[in-house]
Amino acid sequence: MRPFILLALLFIALGICPALASAEDSPKPQTQSVEDPRTLTEKAEKGDARAQFKIGFMYEFGQSVPKNYAETLKWYRNAAEQGNPDAQFYLGAMYTNGLGVPKDSAEALKLYAEALKTYRKAAEQGDADAQEGLGRIYENGSVLPQDYAEAAKWYRKAAAQGLADAQCSLGMMYGSGEGLPQDYTEAFKWYRMAAEHGNVLAQNLLGYFYANGRFVPQDFREAIKWTRMAADQGDVDARATLGIMYESGQGVPQDYFEAVKWYRKAAEQGNADSQDNLGRMYNIGRGVPQDYAEAVKWYGKAAEQGNADAQEELGSMYGRGQGVPQDYFEAAKWSRKAAEQGDSLAQWNLGIIYYEGHGVPQDYEEAYAWSSLAAAQGNKAQDLRDEIAGKLTPSSLLAAQQLSKRYFAEYVKHPSDAAP
Repeated sequence: MRPFILLALLFIALGICPALASAEDSPKPQTQSVEDPRTLTEKAEKGDARAQFKIGFMYEFGQSVPKNYAETLKWYRNAAEQGNPDAQFYLGAMYTNGLGVPKDSAEALKLYAEALKTYRKAAEQGDADAQEGLGRIYENGSVLPQDYAEAAKWYRKAAAQGLADAQCSLGMMYGSGEGLPQDYTEAFKWYRMAAEHGNVLAQNLLGYFYANGRFVPQDFREAIKWTRMAADQGDVDARATLGIMYESGQGVPQDYFEAVKWYRKAAEQGNADSQDNLGRMYNIGRGVPQDYAEAVKWYGKAAEQGNADAQEELGSMYGRGQGVPQDYFEAAKWSRKAAEQGDSLAQWNLGIIYYEGHGVPQDYEEAYAWSSLAAAQGNKAQDLRDEIAGKLTPSSLLAAQQLSKRYFAEYVKHPSDAAP
């Protein structure tokens, strides 16, 4: 977002607000204390099944390394073949959701069943990891009938033994009211316990709660403390959030150099918003020397991931020839990608592009339609739209207005009551 992502919106987008906890087939990340990827890789390459699962997990969720489903699958499979139930479960989820592999319900169920067999036997003997895993099986509902009460029971057993992942999961169940009476006080208690035991997701949640005054008085210092703990463990979302907080001066003295540091860490892990933010810092020379080529590089990475702000900026830089040779075709391409995601500035730019015929055939009807969308969303494109309207015949203006209404329905995210 330009220039900052609001902290509350960021965490809601991450899907980690307990009131928004989903019941989809994907398992909740365990987010255990993150170990050094090099040490884990060395152990994994020597055949350590637990290390193989953990390194696969880090690649799946982008902890300390960029997300990479190919690497995830490789390590999960290695661990699963050795009978590691966590690897079997998470590999099953990848087949369920088609992450890096074609969706395959039969293969997923086979893996879930193998995991269940191991989990149940060890859980009944008091193994905390297996109890947490069995809770996940009941919550997931793929191989056993979904049963939140049973999930909560097994999470509680593991949580009582100090397992941070189970403590966090129990907190989520109290927060969502699934399997347990909804109780935010209990939810916060378990989140804090999990966070103190190094659970990254719980640390992120505490940061969110303190920043937004949910369940506790608003306290930005506490928010920074918990978010930094998660960031120091390599959590990409926490690193992205720290960049925002340092740039905006929210909870900490404003520090553009620190903001760039955290944006870079998250960007290098593949976080599109941080790539966009880092590109912007280079573009305007904030916290780093102004460098259009570096700005284009990072905008490009974010744009390829579908970030609309980065697509708009990249289109503008191609149009101006900043950091890249001027290329109107590329300018039009990226502006359209952003415009179709509802970015009003890109819609305005696309109106100009069609009006002037830069990189596309000149087309006043397209120009009118895109400038109308920008104007309807509060961007000051009314003058452009009216100038274009003056060049259209009555029949062409009617066609342009109809095109504008169609684009409005397709490409405006939060349309008002009346289309332009």
